[in-house]
Amino acid sequence: MRSAEIVAIGSELLGATRVDTNSLWLTERLNDIGIEVMLKTVVGDDGERLQEALTDALRRSDLVITTGGLGPTEDDITRKYSAAAVKGELVYHDEIETNLRERFKAWGREMPEINKRQAFVIDGSTILPNPNGSAVGMLYENDGKMLVVLPGPPRENQPMFLDHVYSILKQRAGDFYTYRRILKVSGMGESAVDEIAAPIYSSYDGVQTSILFNKSEVELHIAARADSQNAALTLTNDVAGKLAAALGDAVFSTNGETMEQVVGRMLTERGETLSLAESCTGGLVARRITEVAGSSRYFVEGAVTYANEAKVRSLGVDPEILANYGAVSAECAEAMARGIRERSGTDHAISVTGIAGPDGGTAEKPVGTVFIGYSSAAVTRSIKLTLPGDRYLIRWRTSQAAMDYLRRQMSRS
Repeated sequence: MRSAEIVAIGSELLGATRVDTNSLWLTERLNDIGIEVMLKTVVGDDGERLQEALTDALRRSDLVITTGGLGPTEDDITRKYSAAAVKGELVYHDEIETNLRERFKAWGREMPEINKRQAFVIDGSTILPNPNGSAVGMLYENDGKMLVVLPGPPRENQPMFLDHVYSILKQRAGDFYTYRRILKVSGMGESAVDEIAAPIYSSYDGVQTSILFNKSEVELHIAARADSQNAALTLTNDVAGKLAAALGDAVFSTNGETMEQVVGRMLTERGETLSLAESCTGGLVARRITEVAGSSRYFVEGAVTYANEAKVRSLGVDPEILANYGAVSAECAEAMARGIRERSGTDHAISVTGIAGPDGGTAEKPVGTVFIGYSSAAVTRSIKLTLPGDRYLIRWRTSQAAMDYLRRQMSRS
């Protein structure tokens, strides 16, 4: 058993307010035992489309797992159309009804007759108990294919999968082990990363690599499969090491850490402190820094100086700098960083000033123009960036770039 598909059922999952987290959780469990999820499908409460989706999935894959649609109401259609997809019959189980009535009684309630629908299961399937809810699951096998039908609520389907399905799948999958690493890259585009990385990861057998762009960074997901845990670990680490060496200091994390975690770890290891002066990010950098537990060891203070007079009053920026160069300039960014460092007495300081939009841009300084300043006892410098995106993305990418600039400056000292 090597390939799997997941079918999430429920019209609510097609809306804008609900996310199919079950598929993510199940995919991780399956990948751990060497079963690769090849396709995920979300189907609304439409019987014809659900039957078609399940029939196609069972034709393509060794294993199909469904989540949701096992409740007692009219729109809970998974039982009926799962049975149709495998050309099976639904059989009523009196013991399931008895158990349901006893459980409702224990809850101090009378079981509604509508719940009797939950006593129907596909003929020949293994019933999967559900101590956390009213809907039992099903495991049906035929002609080398397996259909696993799970309830939707995570507090029900996850224990059901772990207690009654996982060990069976692990045995069928054989002795395969998977190990994963995530490399995170800043300051490079997705295509530029792949141009360097592809010749490396494509030279390995048994290694799957995915390259993803995530708002302000590129992630390389590495997964190696082997017939022993040590072999999978060794193979993954070998690929990750070569990729990190080829990409150089653009790689800021080799084990999935966020930028704020990396910066925090560096400051902690060095026993050094940080202060911030922010304009266009409005405190976003400080928020991200302080989301890391233990940040009080290294983060001293931050100032949000949005108006020019605030930059003068709180940071000591010379009014002539603002008059001659403007608030969005290298000169202002450097003065802001120097000012907050001198006032706070920290080892490092970062400043940000820019135009997040949607208004305020000019031909000389369009929306997305950002200056990031850095100051230490030894040096004060800055960089200019032109960042794409809307106001939210520009602010987020500025916060990421500011922390990355700090990381690179610390690495040089």
